[in-house]
Order: sequence, then C-alpha cells, then structure tokens
Amino acid sequence: MQQKSPQYVHDKENSGLGGALGRGLISGAADDDPSAIGTYASAGARFGPDILWTAPVTLPMMFTIVYLSSKLGQVSGRGLFQAIHDFYPRWLLWIVLTGVVLGNTIEAAADLGGIAASIGLFAPLPAPLLVAIVAAVIFALQIFGSYTLIRNIFRWLALTLAAYVAAAFMAKPDLLATLKGTFIISLEFNKEFLSILVAIIGTTLSAYLYSWQSNEEVEEKIANGQTTLIERKGTSYRELRRSRRDILIGMTFSNLIMYFIILCTGATLHANGQTDIETAAQAAEALKPIAGDAAGYLFAAGVVSVGFLAVPVMTTGAAYDLAQSFGWKGSLHASAREAPTFYVIIAVVTAIAVVTAIAVAMNFLGFNPMKALVWSGIVQGFSTPPLLLLIVLMTNNRRIMGDKVNSRGLNVMAYLTIAAIFAASIGLVVSWFL
Repeated sequence: MQQKSPQYVHDKENSGLGGALGRGLISGAADDDPSAIGTYASAGARFGPDILWTAPVTLPMMFTIVYLSSKLGQVSGRGLFQAIHDFYPRWLLWIVLTGVVLGNTIEAAADLGGIAASIGLFAPLPAPLLVAIVAAVIFALQIFGSYTLIRNIFRWLALTLAAYVAAAFMAKPDLLATLKGTFIISLEFNKEFLSILVAIIGTTLSAYLYSWQSNEEVEEKIANGQTTLIERKGTSYRELRRSRRDILIGMTFSNLIMYFIILCTGATLHANGQTDIETAAQAAEALKPIAGDAAGYLFAAGVVSVGFLAVPVMTTGAAYDLAQSFGWKGSLHASAREAPTFYVIIAVVTAIAVVTAIAVAMNFLGFNPMKALVWSGIVQGFSTPPLLLLIVLMTNNRRIMGDKVNSRGLNVMAYLTIAAIFAASIGLVVSWFL
C-alpha cells in the first residue's frame, strides 16, 4: 500500500501568494459539503434575502476556530483529541468524543444520502444502491489509494459551486432587499427560524473540520520526518502567519459560496413561492438561470465533488479522534498493516453512515435526504460548542502552547463565537417547548 500524504486545508508546496490563492479557493469549495449546500439552499428558499446576514457574521467565526485548530496542531505537535487526552480528565474526553463522533457520523450519512439523491437526478437507480456504491468507492479510494488521490480528482470539480454566483446575478435579485438582508440582522424567535440558524452555524463550524485541521498539521510534520512528539512540538511565527493567510483565503471563499447559494435560492425559489425544498431536483432549480435544462447536472456535479472531498474527512476524522482517545496508533501515513485498528474504525464509521443514509433514503426515519442535510447541521450545532470551548482553553494554556497563546483579539472573537452558538442552541430548545 502506498504511503499517504493527505493535505486538506492547505498544501505546503507553492507557498507564494498565487499558490495560497489557488489552495484557498479549492479548500474553500471543499468546506461547503453537501450538508452545507442543502442547509444554505433551504435557508434561502424559506427566508429569502432576510437571512443573508448569516454569511458575513459567520466568516470571522469560521476563520477563528479553524486557525486555532491549525495553531494547536502546529505548536503542540498533537492532534486535537491527543491534546485533550494528554491534558484533560478522562470524563471530559469521553463526553466530547461521544458528541463529535456522533456528529461526524450523522453528517457523513446525510452527505452520502445527498450525493445519492444528486446522482439520482440522472441515474435512475434505487437510492439505497446508490448510497452503497458511493460509500464503497470512497472507502476503496481511502484504503487502496490516498486522500490526496481523492482530492486531486474532485477538488477542481468542486469549483462548480461557483455557478451559484453567476446564477444569483442572472436571477436579478432585488438590490435593496439584498443589501438590507446582508447588513441588517433579522431574527425570528420561532422553531423554524432557529432550526435553520443552528443548522447554518453547525454546518459552517462542523467539528470534523477542527479535528482534521489539527491532525493534518501533525501529518505534515510526520511527512517531513518529525515522527516523535518532541520533534513535532513548536513552530515559527512565519508558519503561523502563512496558516492565517491560507485559512483566511479558504474560509472567505467558502463563505462567499454560502452567501451566493442563499442569494440564488432566495431570488429563484423563494421569490416564486417555493419555500420548502424536499428533493434534489427542487434545489437544482436555483441553477436554471445559468444552466437551463442542465441545472440538475451542474447541481449534481457540485454536490458529488464536495461530498467525495468531505465524507473521507468525516470518517477519517472520527478514526483520528477515537484512536487518539484510546491510545491506538492512527495515521494516514501508516498502512493498514501498521495501524489496523485505525482503518477498522474508518470502515465501521463508514458502515454506520451507510446504514443511516439508507434508512433515510427508505424514509424509515421520517424525513427525506434533503431534510437530513439540514438536520445533520442542527446536530453539529448542538455537539460542537463544548469542543470549541476546549480548543480556546487549550490554545490559551501555556503548558500546551508555550509563548504562542492566543492574542486578546482572537480570544474575544472565539468567545463571541461560542456564546453565539450556545445562544442559538438554547433558543432552539426553548422554542421546542414553547
């Protein structure tokens, strides 16, 4: 089995501004997984331009938390859950681990269902069969190839999401309503609005991204020959500045895609009274201004591409988290023979995601694949706040970070992010009872 050198949020090669721009655009598109696309499309269809403000509000949140995760991996030389394992009590580790693995698995299942539903637009096969085929292909690429192979195949296709930008302009949205929705925060204290708000926050700040980011910083050090913890600990301010730049580019592009998906679906679906998305075909209609009858194919290309990028990150992220929590060897640089438990976990998480996705496709759980994409975001919105708080605490701990603890500005933004997520989640719970 070949040695693997996966890089997700950024590559170290071609470190100039041009290389950073290319890496950022690609990774930004990959961050908008099928759950995100389904959530943003549902938000735009239901609330139109009134919910556009969520894009500029979540951008600094996305940048802050992903950068802190990157910084933790670079400075401590540990993955996220390895750091929790080494510095915090076991009871806290198990609580956070349960929430994160559950969230990752549910989102992976929703994404598999979303991919299958998108392929079903032009391949009339049974949805359970499509789910199984997609999962088998992704797992085979992980085991017999590498995440780098998956990335190289699908990352450029992920840029088809940029079609939402053109489609939004061609749909000719109302300028005044767009400006108002972008710059004026409009809140509704009811279950429907708060559900979408929690889903948006959950899918933009999904736990799999933090874990993957910190672990890939460690994997890059291992690839450079720094195989022991002592060798991996520490980084330069220059490397941290490079990380800030790359992550800012990536998160900005991801956020722009979010903005234009909401704007596009608001200007097409919402404006025509179609406020509830039940199928992939309905979601694809938002791309008709630019693609016409080929809108379904364009929508499917985007969803399939980002799904193939994101699902391996979720299943492998769960494997990283579990392996580090139990002290098992876990690295994509290790072969299946060298780290069998790690790859068994990936297989088990994938299998659970497949079963869940098939249950959704067969309507056993009471909602369709497009609704499942939104619900997976809600689950992430509930499961990630404790992990976010731990990341902030760890990156302020001098035992872990030395002299590279957070600045006051980063801490302010991080705690505002945590407060916003907790407030939205609590508001949603209250709305269920009222």
